[in-house]
Amino acid sequence: GSRPGSADRCSWRGSGLGWEPGSRAVEQIHLRCTEGSLEWMYPARALRVVLEPNLASGQLTTVCIKPASDFQGASIYVERAGQLQLVVSEAEGARAQHVSCFSAHTPPGVTLFLQASPHRDISRRTASFQYELLSNQITALFLLAMCRPCDNMELLMAICSSDFVVKGSIQNVSHDSENRMSQVDVRVQKVYRQKNRIFQQEEGSGEWRGPIQTLLQCKVKKGGGDFLFTGNEHFGEAWLGCAPRFKDFMVVYQAARERGANPCEFELN
Repeated sequence: GSRPGSADRCSWRGSGLGWEPGSRAVEQIHLRCTEGSLEWMYPARALRVVLEPNLASGQLTTVCIKPASDFQGASIYVERAGQLQLVVSEAEGARAQHVSCFSAHTPPGVTLFLQASPHRDISRRTASFQYELLSNQITALFLLAMCRPCDNMELLMAICSSDFVVKGSIQNVSHDSENRMSQVDVRVQKVYRQKNRIFQQEEGSGEWRGPIQTLLQCKVKKGGGDFLFTGNEHFGEAWLGCAPRFKDFMVVYQAARERGANPCEFELN
């Protein structure tokens, strides 16, 4: 059954507890924002979730979902050409913190089915995920995770358009082969910009630190010296974009500035 106000919303929370035992209905949910979340407690039967962000019709875009770390009690399927494809099985649930992306023609968007797993006991399980719409330019970066070094123009654009720009050194790099991710722990000397508070000052030491995510295939290694880390935020995490050595970046920026070719002004002191 559709609830009041279900037509246009970013996030949905609900539970499988209130359903009549005889009912075969699948609950329909429409989520229409560029980002949001779904939280399904005590999953029972199935949900049909349509992610259809409000965009000009006929536009092709990309929608990504990221299951919560405690995802349990259901499997997620995506509908492709009338067929259901498994995206997250309950078995991998809690481990499956990988991001899955789907191209969406708007309308009709991306249709997901959450199928509850049969459980005899009614212990509390929650199947939840975040979704986010990626513009196609960012998608290319995000999915291909440009492991190659950025060229000069990309560097100059990165400081203008990135969600975060920080100067710092690599403290540690850890690899998670299961989720095909690497995490770079950065000791930060200066935060030029950040959207959310991913880079924070530690109590006690007073040092600024923060984690940056990248794909395992980029084979990031711990290197000495100072870098300018730039990138975008997805699902509340910092994702690595261009990360030149700081001194190299300074040379590129000063040269562009002298030619009047820098796309934006940037305070680098």
